[in-house]
Amino acid sequence: MNRRSWIFLGTLAALWGASYLFIKLALEDLSPGMIAFSRIALGALVLVPLAASRGGLRGLRDRLGFVAVLGAVQVAGPFLLISAGEQEITSSLTGILVASAPLFTAVLAIWMDREERSSGSSLIGVVAGFVGVAVLIGVDLRGDGNALLGGGAVLLAGLGYAAAGLMVKRSAGNVDPVGLAAATMVASTLLVSPAALVGAPDAVPGLTAIGAVLVLGIAGTGVAFALFHTLIAEVGPAKASLVTYIAPAFAVFYGVTLLDEPITAATIVGLVLIVGGSWLGVGGLGRRGSDGAPGEQVGKEEAAARLARQAA
Repeated sequence: MNRRSWIFLGTLAALWGASYLFIKLALEDLSPGMIAFSRIALGALVLVPLAASRGGLRGLRDRLGFVAVLGAVQVAGPFLLISAGEQEITSSLTGILVASAPLFTAVLAIWMDREERSSGSSLIGVVAGFVGVAVLIGVDLRGDGNALLGGGAVLLAGLGYAAAGLMVKRSAGNVDPVGLAAATMVASTLLVSPAALVGAPDAVPGLTAIGAVLVLGIAGTGVAFALFHTLIAEVGPAKASLVTYIAPAFAVFYGVTLLDEPITAATIVGLVLIVGGSWLGVGGLGRRGSDGAPGEQVGKEEAAARLARQAA
């Protein structure tokens, strides 16, 4: 990776790691439904023109049913769950728990995808990751029923990301990943609109909440995807997916330094176990695709799945 690629990777990790900070700020005046709707709609406004300019929307008309289901599992549901969960837990903890998505991929692969099943060091990584989840839930959230529900909502979002990634790999075929992401954002906007209407604010939100949602939608979803796609083209999806393991550290840094959130020994242990376990669980950069090629050749559809897991 050259200097430009490292800069793009760091910028992307910083943007995605900041998502949980901005969700926390937006929750001061906005409901989870309104936050999810606003950021998804803004992301669609950025991604649809980008996809159209590269012809990425061709071939999606016959896949509208798949796009709708994918939107519910990959974007609408997780974005609502994360925003709702973050009402009860810190942004730092949210960022760490979301990184559990690769662990759920390993579990779902037992039934859904033979190629993604874990064994050897990968299986050890999956076990270590779930131990990290147990540490966070059992120590940091111990005795707080609402916090446990919040943490559970975020983990459920991670499960959705994992299921969606396997769905994309199995059914997306040769669809352009940018076009699929754009179409999914549009479908998700429609799916989340009822929750946004129910949770519409009674008064004009403050500038902090408005600014947070704008950053979430435009930078954290739209611009971040453009950066991610550039990285895929330049260094391959495997190296681009390094952002998965860097973003949680940014989430913790932002939460502790800007929101004065507490950081405990359990937080650090959980972060290391979940991120490290996820890394081992997917085989690091050495994982091989189904054709025996190195990880960089895994394919754009899997890269799109990784994107969706971090777009939260």
